[in-house]
Amino acid sequence: MDKADRIFVAGHRGMVGSGVVRALERRGYSNVLTRSREEVDLIDQQSVHRFFDNERPQHVVLAAAKVGGIHANRTQQVEFMYENLMIQNNVIYGALQHEVERLLFLGSSCIYPKHAPQPIREDSLLTSSLEPTNEGYALAKIAGLKLCEFIHRQKGRRFISAMPCNLYGSGDNFHPEFSHVIPGMMRRFHQAKQENRDAVTVWGTGQVRREFLHVDDLAEGVVRLLETYDESETINVGYGSDVTIQELSELMKAVVGFDGPLVNDTSMPDGTPRKLLDSSKMLATGWEPKIPLEDGLQRTYQWALEQGVFRD
Repeated sequence: MDKADRIFVAGHRGMVGSGVVRALERRGYSNVLTRSREEVDLIDQQSVHRFFDNERPQHVVLAAAKVGGIHANRTQQVEFMYENLMIQNNVIYGALQHEVERLLFLGSSCIYPKHAPQPIREDSLLTSSLEPTNEGYALAKIAGLKLCEFIHRQKGRRFISAMPCNLYGSGDNFHPEFSHVIPGMMRRFHQAKQENRDAVTVWGTGQVRREFLHVDDLAEGVVRLLETYDESETINVGYGSDVTIQELSELMKAVVGFDGPLVNDTSMPDGTPRKLLDSSKMLATGWEPKIPLEDGLQRTYQWALEQGVFRD
């Protein structure tokens, strides 16, 4: 890749897309293309094709997606499956038709079976059933990575896919109902501190384990893959270790500065028991994560305070 190549980052306003834009600019890429939803509606095939016709990007990072936490996923299966399939199909096939040289599709660790052996290797894909609460989203992401794999093998084009673990950081969605675990938990702890509540409720048993990667670490990995990775198979991008939700809650409590106890609401679903990725292939590229979880949580909380997200 040349530093002056035209690189389209789809979804640049989201947490991952904005992180990728920052990483590309830090690496000296001077021609990063971004478009708002008002300028290019990725669900509209004609809108996407007009963009490719007019701008002719040489490379694409597909970070645009409809995303959310466990509550959003289990209550909006139709929307999560339909919208993500439309976005993926339009961008990936549009890139193929318009001679894009490289495309990197970002998926999610939820593509893997609910009870996959840990840590999860890339070849665990489609070996058993998915977690039911996010099946719609997972099936859409599987379709996207398979489309990239088929294009790579059948058409000889460098369309690749990366599967990160749970992500967090600046630019995250702090919606009270539809956020992922870290921003949702951070909001609850912050509100409890501000309102002097006696306790904070933690969803589920607290015993499931999750792996968390800061978005800036992922973004550096995305650029590394664009520059060096040339395999048709998807590649995992994880932090390398995990924590229980209870342990995460204790960390969050310290970061936010809440003094009360934690109460588990076992009526809420836990989701997949554990999701720890085997990222040995990614580490072999020379990339490694730099931001420890507690440090990353502190950065994220400071960003959230500065942006006033808890006032929404």
